[in-house]
Amino acid sequence: MAILKAFKGYRPPENIVRELASRPYDVLNSVEARIEADGNNYSLLHVIKPEIDLDENVNLYSQVVYNKAKENLDKFKNNGWLVKDNNDYLYIYAQTMFGKTQYGIVGCASVEDYINNVIKKHELTRPDKEEDRMKHVRITNANMEPVFFSYPAVKEIDRIVADYVKDNKADYDFTADDEVGHHFWVIRDSSKVKRIIELFKELPSTYVADGHHRTAAAALVGNEKKLNNPNHSGEEEYNFFLAVHFPDNQLTIIDYNRVIKDLSGYTVDEFIKKLEFAFTVEDKGTEIYKPTALHNFSMYLDGRWYSLTANKGTYNDNDPIAVLDVTILTNQVLDPLLDIEDLRRSKRIDFVGGIRGLGELKRRVDSGEMKVAFALYPVSMKQLIDIADSGKIMPPKTTWFEPKLRSGLVVHELD
Repeated sequence: MAILKAFKGYRPPENIVRELASRPYDVLNSVEARIEADGNNYSLLHVIKPEIDLDENVNLYSQVVYNKAKENLDKFKNNGWLVKDNNDYLYIYAQTMFGKTQYGIVGCASVEDYINNVIKKHELTRPDKEEDRMKHVRITNANMEPVFFSYPAVKEIDRIVADYVKDNKADYDFTADDEVGHHFWVIRDSSKVKRIIELFKELPSTYVADGHHRTAAAALVGNEKKLNNPNHSGEEEYNFFLAVHFPDNQLTIIDYNRVIKDLSGYTVDEFIKKLEFAFTVEDKGTEIYKPTALHNFSMYLDGRWYSLTANKGTYNDNDPIAVLDVTILTNQVLDPLLDIEDLRRSKRIDFVGGIRGLGELKRRVDSGEMKVAFALYPVSMKQLIDIADSGKIMPPKTTWFEPKLRSGLVVHELD
């Protein structure tokens, strides 16, 4: 049974929402955030990346940074840039990219569901990143940014959403600088809110699609507050955290690719010969080659593109992890040939989201920064759900979801 809770969200006035809504904290660095928020006092980046209002040399994990986040959040509230709704609501958040729109339900997920594994995960979290977001939640006492969840599509929920969108004007409707459209409705009909919550109770599980660190941080802070409250009842706002839930059949996972600094001592010819033990290798020339199916890879090396098709025996279709192309690449190339054993810690590998296109792989190799690039066929939502249901964990940097959620359309306060 999945818990979904309505809540009194803090939201920006419509006339400043486009300026206030920002990209998530983890898709841009501090330098990029300073540039993006320059001249825009409304930008939520002042709260989610508060170092942009401090000296450039500040330690990003120092207490002064978290205190600045709290100070800036208070400023946003006092200035009327974030205003609390009068009633508990659910919300609809839709995004349009490349002509396709996906519709999510915004509400609070349950800390208990996270602890009891009703909320399924498919990635490991890093303790340092987890602690950073925990401190941010503790000091601000709020979930400033929603996490990105998915759930098995329910026809009745789809109908409720479609009808509400058709019959009601969006509270927010704007296109961001990246040309992604953002559309947002407050569900003010209490009967529809109640019915959506009832339908979520029939779901056995929900799934973290994107935002594992934010999810873990929100749940751990909520659990801390529970343990520190002798009068804990389970109804306190800290028992819940902000999430956008999208039906699985509306989501698209795009490729997440790899670039490597060197060939670990091999010449180009030697490396290609080594690849032929596990792959059928085809030289595709100088035109960009994109993988065409699972177990087919694209490689860019020495100015040429290659098709690599994994040979039978290099993967196991009956194992949800062993069948993944990221596993094949790691087991057949990165580890044995390029001596990259730990994808999380190696300084010789980097990861490039498919939204940047395969031209970005070519650019990084042609510049001399990297020696070889591999493009992978994207995993499917079914694969993600199968892995999460099995209790297993995907290898690092397997999934890339687009479009990213904008932060600041609604904020959840923990008290």
